[in-house]
Amino acid sequence: MLSSLRSNFTKYHSLKQLRLYSSSNITSEHGTKTPDGKHVVTLIPGDGIGPEISRSVVRIFKEADVPIVWEEVDVTPFLRNGRTTIPDEARHSVNRNKVALKGPLATPIGKGHVSMNLTLRRTFDLYANVRPCKSIVGYKTPFDGVNTVLIRENTEGEYSGIEHEVVPGVVQSIKLITEEASKRCVKYAFDYARTVGRSKVVVVHKATVMKQADGLFLQVAQDLSKEYPDIEFGEMLLDRACLHMVQRHEAYADTVLVMPNLYGDILSDLCAGLIGGLGLTPSGNIGLKASIFESVHGTAPDIAGKDLANPTALLLSAVMMLRHMNLEEKAVLIENAVLKTIAEGKVLTGDLFGKATNTMFTDEVIKNLKV
Repeated sequence: MLSSLRSNFTKYHSLKQLRLYSSSNITSEHGTKTPDGKHVVTLIPGDGIGPEISRSVVRIFKEADVPIVWEEVDVTPFLRNGRTTIPDEARHSVNRNKVALKGPLATPIGKGHVSMNLTLRRTFDLYANVRPCKSIVGYKTPFDGVNTVLIRENTEGEYSGIEHEVVPGVVQSIKLITEEASKRCVKYAFDYARTVGRSKVVVVHKATVMKQADGLFLQVAQDLSKEYPDIEFGEMLLDRACLHMVQRHEAYADTVLVMPNLYGDILSDLCAGLIGGLGLTPSGNIGLKASIFESVHGTAPDIAGKDLANPTALLLSAVMMLRHMNLEEKAVLIENAVLKTIAEGKVLTGDLFGKATNTMFTDEVIKNLKV
């Protein structure tokens, strides 16, 4: 099934459009551009519904005349020296282009394979995960006016993968927190707040219990806050943050929340639930050498190939990517078209309580590009 979907995706766009091996392309520390000035972006269609929603993004970007040329790669993992890795072609593409858009990925079942998302974060040292969660007009939830931004340290914490069996029946898992990783993540949070015009950064932690590990993360943030006198600084325990996010989320509309890895995993999904789920939530993984923007929902194999998937999360992640690339005008154009489509409520996919297909939803977004 997955190989068939990938094949169909490739047939939809010629290899000439998707794969660029021309020596005339210009590669610099800012990425790769074609001779006519278009940005080359790595496209990872993904598994399950991934190729379908990726096709929607490609269609909409073409109709919006976005100055991007896609370079499609396959990241089907394999074991090399006992470690899960991705094909060299994909690794070189992301390193060369600096920016990638990724659909959902399935991790192979079997001993030795780790999460593909985790593999990508480690491969490209994607140290900060950015998850905006904003209520969408036209999709009613019990929570109105949600407008939060969470930034999650993406490389260590409980997800460092350092664990072993001490004796039979006793397993030890080590939480790794380093000053270097904490500093670059928290610094990004302050810089992000300043760039997008948010006035406050709040560190979420459990330093009352993990006094040294979370204590280090908190101390780094406290020290860094002195370098940003224009940004208000605060700190909050994880459990209280979860409570407040449900009871009075409006208090965080002008705030960037930053936290260690596991807490970000939990709290970002909680916030996604407030606005309607992962199918409406964009995400970006930021690194020093490359950044990957992705939909964080699953591969939905039960509807794969049936033209039923909702491309909204990947579209909004692509909008984040455009802003990252300083293509604000195109970002606004596409974002407005997506949100208008949902607000009108006439052409919605099944997860939004509509009856439209992926193709119908995509066609409507394209129509709204021109309104």
